[in-house]
Amino acid sequence: MSEQSSPKNIFKKLFDRFGIGIALLAELILFSQLSEFFFTPDNILNVTLQTSITAIIAVGMTFVILTGGIDLSVGALVALTGVITTSALSQSVPFPVALLIGLCVGAIAGMIAGVFITKFNITPFIVTLAMMTVSRGLAFMYTEGRPIWEVPPEFSVLGNSRLLEIPIPTIFMFVVYILAFLILHRTRFGRYVYAVGGNKEAARLAGINTNKVLLQVYMISGVLASLSGILLASRMNSGQPNSGLMYELDVIAAVVVGGTSLTGGRGTIIGTFLGAMLIGVLRNGLNLLNVSSYVQMVLVGIVILLAVLMDRMRK
Repeated sequence: MSEQSSPKNIFKKLFDRFGIGIALLAELILFSQLSEFFFTPDNILNVTLQTSITAIIAVGMTFVILTGGIDLSVGALVALTGVITTSALSQSVPFPVALLIGLCVGAIAGMIAGVFITKFNITPFIVTLAMMTVSRGLAFMYTEGRPIWEVPPEFSVLGNSRLLEIPIPTIFMFVVYILAFLILHRTRFGRYVYAVGGNKEAARLAGINTNKVLLQVYMISGVLASLSGILLASRMNSGQPNSGLMYELDVIAAVVVGGTSLTGGRGTIIGTFLGAMLIGVLRNGLNLLNVSSYVQMVLVGIVILLAVLMDRMRK
């Protein structure tokens, strides 16, 4: 029997390909048995709405982790973007311009992080940790620690309305995932992202501008964190400087649970979607069962540990 066809390798391949799907299915069956309210159309849509914010950020994080990096600043960028966008709206800045300003906040933050990582060769963990502190501090400085409530009522339409009964943030989430899938699997840039994460030096010798690719993925991560910040501010109809706390942990967990390797070069956008849904269903099911938020924190932490363990087992 060849090594490739050994039971261990067959199980490993099945685990890699279907493990996350089986885990999500088991979770759905478990919670549907424990709560009569879980498997209803309204609650399923509610799960997608609740998950949409972190799921969109997880797309950007997938690009970053595929290159072997990490972005810890995404949660703080959600807060910074929310307060700047709502502040612009409160000063009668036209709606499209305010949204563009918010998205530019994330793009600039991602570009700054990318420059420090590529030009000064500082590890992504340190750079994005510093960017997280700077962004959160700026959000509190800008608002003096107070929420911004003076926003036009129509702003809440973006985060609280439905189109054909589907929440608008859920539609944004699906559009972002479709675009990300096409970029990663149908474009030259997508192939470069995998190549840089697989072996950066080999990619450079093959003629790929690795620094440019890294700069772009951190900008993508920043823009998608900002988009989530705008949607979250719209849902709350206010800019909150303390919003987005600990989002980075949920996002990293979703990406790694979805099969993306923390060392880069391997993973899929569909896996990230399933990973985000796994975390979202877990939180929703625990809420329906009236499990306290403290216990939920413990369980999500355990999921992160299992995700890292799964990543090690795949190697």
